[in-house]
Amino acid sequence: MFDGQPLACFQPFIDTATGRIAGVEALGRLRQADGQLRSVGPLFADPKRSNTELRGLDRLIRDDALAKLALAPNDWFLSLNISPRWVSRLRPGQALPSLAQLARHNVAPSRVVYEITEFSGNGQRLSEVAQRYREAGARIAIDDFGAGYSQLDRVLELQPDILKLDMRLFQAAARGGPSSEVVKALALMAEKTGCWIIAEGVETEAELDFALECGARYVQGFLFAQAEPTFFESDAFVERFAVLRSRYVQKKIQQRARLKNVRQQLAVLMRTLQQWASAHGTVAELPNLAAYPWVLRFYQCDRHGTQLTPNLEWRHGGWHSDPGYIGHNWSWRPYFYQLLAEGWDERRLTLSSTYRDATSNQYCLTAGQCFDNGERLLLIDVDATAADA
Repeated sequence: MFDGQPLACFQPFIDTATGRIAGVEALGRLRQADGQLRSVGPLFADPKRSNTELRGLDRLIRDDALAKLALAPNDWFLSLNISPRWVSRLRPGQALPSLAQLARHNVAPSRVVYEITEFSGNGQRLSEVAQRYREAGARIAIDDFGAGYSQLDRVLELQPDILKLDMRLFQAAARGGPSSEVVKALALMAEKTGCWIIAEGVETEAELDFALECGARYVQGFLFAQAEPTFFESDAFVERFAVLRSRYVQKKIQQRARLKNVRQQLAVLMRTLQQWASAHGTVAELPNLAAYPWVLRFYQCDRHGTQLTPNLEWRHGGWHSDPGYIGHNWSWRPYFYQLLAEGWDERRLTLSSTYRDATSNQYCLTAGQCFDNGERLLLIDVDATAADA
């Protein structure tokens, strides 16, 4: 059997809109003879343990969690882990033991979220069971989203209500780099499909900031609480969360202020470069850009998006000409049609969203403005990382 008494511990989900606890995830523990709690996770990864034995342990933990839910506020939800391996063993049309558990404990399915914890199992059977959960009133979550490409198929199959970002991927993304953009894209995909995002493994303020930037509906992690056998008060973290959220907002305000300053400097530079271009100046007559260390290059396009001039790049304190992009058409790039949509009639300077340049692998912003009676556009590429420093 197992070394210890099986029980459920509960880690809270913090609602990012209120700072209050919105629900809890039930996590299996074994209480040792000395009172210490040990995770059951390693047991479920032990190939020596039989499925029957592990299924029994899982049901004991879920029974404990459902029995204790009566002590929680009525507006909380309970998240329970479900293994697709066990779902695959069900016969078509067989009554679902997990729903029978809810009935025994008089728990409304609307208070329960079933987390699909793995990628294995029969996809069609899992989809059928998920639909039955949903018809009963329960919600579906996919855990560790982003850990494997196969989950995109699983999202389409299960149409989940909630996506829990993979903890390792999320924590790496919070430190910056390419994984940051991947997670933001996953979060955007979730938003477009109507899913709520849960960021789990939030252990630092930087990770909370990143979760908020990704639009997470709930956050979960040691920054607030580990799993405990008893429940916290609903407002236990409201004050602390409000302080952290306020600091995040102030950081974003400061970031926007820096961007506003960059925009103002770009407006001055744009006028200087347009005057140079209108006068058909030489490279030797271009201004020194020591005051604009974040400028990467500038170039001109016609009103249809075709590049007319070389890229003039500011590198190592001097200008360098790269004619390799003359004739390329950029009308399909977001920054270009944004310029046309927002700045054409008013001839005002526009600034794109941050993007990753495929050639240089840098995070960039592109400023653009029409000149020469709207016949030409001057575009300035900016190192987004340096401009935000």
